[in-house]
Formats: sequence, C-alpha cells, structure tokens
Amino acid sequence: MSNKFRILYVASEINPFLQTSEVAELVRKLPQAMQERGMEIRILVPRFGLINERKNRLHEVVRLSGINIAVGEEEKPLVIKVASIPNAKLQVYFIDNEDYFHRKYVFYDKENNFYEDNDERAIFFCKGVLETVKKLGWAPDVVHCNDWITSLIPMYLKTTYKNDPIFKNAKSVFTVYDTPFSHKFDGDLLDKVKMMDIDDSALSPLKSGDFEGFVKVGIEYADAVIKSEVEFKNGLNALFKNIEDKKVDTIEKGDNCEESYFNLYNELMG
Repeated sequence: MSNKFRILYVASEINPFLQTSEVAELVRKLPQAMQERGMEIRILVPRFGLINERKNRLHEVVRLSGINIAVGEEEKPLVIKVASIPNAKLQVYFIDNEDYFHRKYVFYDKENNFYEDNDERAIFFCKGVLETVKKLGWAPDVVHCNDWITSLIPMYLKTTYKNDPIFKNAKSVFTVYDTPFSHKFDGDLLDKVKMMDIDDSALSPLKSGDFEGFVKVGIEYADAVIKSEVEFKNGLNALFKNIEDKKVDTIEKGDNCEESYFNLYNELMG
C-alpha cells in the first residue's frame, strides 16, 4: 500500500475549535495519528457560530468559496474557511453559510429548543463537503464520517457522486455516537435530501424524520460502520441487530483505538 493513502475526515466538531461531545476529541486525535503513519489527511467540519474566528485565526479560502448548494427549492452560498490546529501539521476546513451557521449555538438555541432547520443544516453541510473536496481536486481513498450530521454522505457517495472521478473509488466509514435528539423533522425532509440519481427507496430509512432515521441512512450506505460504545443508552442498539451484510465494529475510546482504525482503513482498501 502506498503511504500516500488519503483519508477525508468529516465531523460535527473538532478540538480545539469546538467540543460539545466526544466526537471532538476523537476527530482531533485520529487524523494526527494517521498522518504520523504516512497518510494524507483532510478534515471538514461546520463553522458553528460558537467558533471564534479571530481567536482561532480562521480565514476564508476564496478559491473554494462561492458555490451555491441546493437545499430543497433554495440555493445557498457556500463559504469555506480554514485554520490550522495548534501544535499539529493539520489544517481544518470549515463549511460556512450565513443563514445556517452564524447563530451562537450548535443544535439547540439558548432556551434549549432544537433548531427546526437542523435537517437543512445537515444537508447543506454534507453536500458542501463533497463539493469542496471536488473543488480541491483531492480524491480520498476513505471518507470517514462522524456523527449524525454527516450521515447523508455515504448515500450521496453511492448515488449522485458514484461516477465522479474524485469519489468513484472512495470507501466510506460511518462512526455512530450516542448524541440523540427527540425532534422529528417535517415531511419535506426527503425532498430536501434528494439529489440526482437517488430514487425514493434509497431515502426510506429517513422516513421517520428523526435521529434514528439519519443514523439508519448512514449505516445502510457506509462500507463500514463503527459504534463508539458497546451499548448505547437509547434505542440505537436495536438498529445494529439488523445489519448482516456489513462490518459493524465497536471501537471504544482508548489507547488502542488508532490502531483499530488503521487496520480497518487498510482492510477497506484491501
């Protein structure tokens, strides 16, 4: 295997820019560990409004910005920002848009109400990631998606983007975290998610319009699925009992998790 193996990490958050869950810590450590093993890395996360641009020295990447991303009937401009992780040779690309990411909270407002448009934010983020990587002209071998907000990417890779020269050989990994929400999205969710070459049956896992629906679609289309816990606190456990046709591994946090992921990536690339 050439050591120029390319891994794209997509996640809801990353240390030190934002940490609200365990996702941030894993996505901080894992890319660096893989880079130290000779792999080429890119990292993309949303630019939530909590992330202080001045303090973290984010700046816009003009050559990557300016694409419009369709979410249902609307098109919204994509802005890409970049910053470096202190004390690591890693850059993080941030997906930004004024309507979706400039509020000062992540998924809940200050009264702890779940944002009604979190579905649109997820769709914009997932499409924005794929379009940004296309613009970079950087073809990943593995796309490692972390948390529910990234769950549409494995489906888009197997449908709309399957013949795209940048993605046609990419394998996807989806790591599921215990980050549930109780909100149900409206009936037009499927229309918003839909893209070219996606028939309605592909979207059936999302019909429930809830957290489990997003997780289900990620599980269905990813080439490998990882549980971040042996047992989840909520109803997620049942989802994993019904998967026969693909690898579901449990990789818990700990000193060995990097080795486990390294082996998984190698196995996927076969």
